Amino acid sequence: MFNNLQDKLDKAFKVLKGHGQITEINVAETLKEVRRALLDADVNFKTAKDFTNKLKEKAFGRDVLTSLKPSQLMVKIAQEELTALMGGETAELDYSGNPGIILMSGLQGSGKTTFSGKLANYLKTQKGKKPLLVACDIYRPAAIDQLHVLGEAIAVEVYSERENKNPVSISTNAIAHARSNGFNVVIIDTAGRLAVDEQMMTEIADVKNAINPTETLFVVDSMTGQDAVNTAASFNERLNFDGVVLTKLDGDTRGGAALSIKSVVNKPIKFIGTGEKMDAIDVFHPNRMADRILGMGDVISLVERAQMQFDEEEAKKLEKKIRKNTFDFNDFIGQIQQIKKMGNMKDLLGMIPGMGKALKNVDIDDDAFKGIESIIQSMTNAERTTPELIDVSRKKRIARGSGTSVEDVNKLLKQFQETKKMMKLMSNKQNMKGLMKSMGGMKN
Repeated sequence: MFNNLQDKLDKAFKVLKGHGQITEINVAETLKEVRRALLDADVNFKTAKDFTNKLKEKAFGRDVLTSLKPSQLMVKIAQEELTALMGGETAELDYSGNPGIILMSGLQGSGKTTFSGKLANYLKTQKGKKPLLVACDIYRPAAIDQLHVLGEAIAVEVYSERENKNPVSISTNAIAHARSNGFNVVIIDTAGRLAVDEQMMTEIADVKNAINPTETLFVVDSMTGQDAVNTAASFNERLNFDGVVLTKLDGDTRGGAALSIKSVVNKPIKFIGTGEKMDAIDVFHPNRMADRILGMGDVISLVERAQMQFDEEEAKKLEKKIRKNTFDFNDFIGQIQQIKKMGNMKDLLGMIPGMGKALKNVDIDDDAFKGIESIIQSMTNAERTTPELIDVSRKKRIARGSGTSVEDVNKLLKQFQETKKMMKLMSNKQNMKGLMKSMGGMKN
């Protein structure tokens, strides 16, 4: 995400090459490039102008620390200002109440229904809630069907009244149903509407007034840039929503919506959608997003995604197998499945500092593990548990079955053995002490 903006900001900060004082001349040149980069990313003009003015105020005449170059100091200042521009602090979702009521609003095609499912899954798996999804789009039968399909996929009940054409009635009935059946959060998916459609805007305003939601979210497609910000402003005038959800941030997002929306409507971004899967949802952290835009990575989010897939009991079993040297290909493919659940591979690698720039022109397929999985799946159970059984004839059979070559099979077997050795070494504290000691001795 934000690849073009990241490249242009990087180029802008390279203007400051010398050590010492940041001067009016080199700051002006850098800020000109920064403003151009923001406008190219479809950032609101006033927002871009205010942002560069703040950068100038903070940077001009400021001494550069002895260990830093001017460009590095400017990046630090830019990180602080980008964080402030996108809201400064992480905004929490309010799902309190009995039940908590979350009203979804937005344009048709913004990903609102899909996000409603994602939010229900997030509240269920991450917050221990019992959510109820409500199909309140009375205009598109397909939207009701879509929500039921999503609800079934995440094992969350969906409330709908297909013959009822009154969204106020449907939503109030759904809340009564939730109270009677122990649901503690209600997520109401409404019809997509245009801000210029007075009748539709009045309808959702009536729904909001009737149910008094604890949280009203505006869902917007981040690919639409400045148009998204203008639409958000129109919706906010009528609904006074509490927060914004940016969807489709896994695509070639220019960044205009993420950087402009807080300053224009003064409402925080609360969540981002990063893919089609039901777990492709992240809480929005302004400081982490600023780091990613500037190519600094986002290790904290990467660790959090890993922890979401972490099973403590399974980890203990795996540790025992490593210690006993019985880690096999069944365990190996299990770990691959865990990594795949974490999300889009290029997005994950982009969270590692420096990797975003290195991978900007590299096409990383989400099926990067497909060849490895095919080879392992072509093995017999005996071969998976005892790889030593795999001789030349077995390798040929495995290669044919997986659509790969004997060379690919050999490469995987070698990587597996090396992985196994390293895991065994790391599980032994005495070995680790010896390794660290020997590494220390290598300095001389």
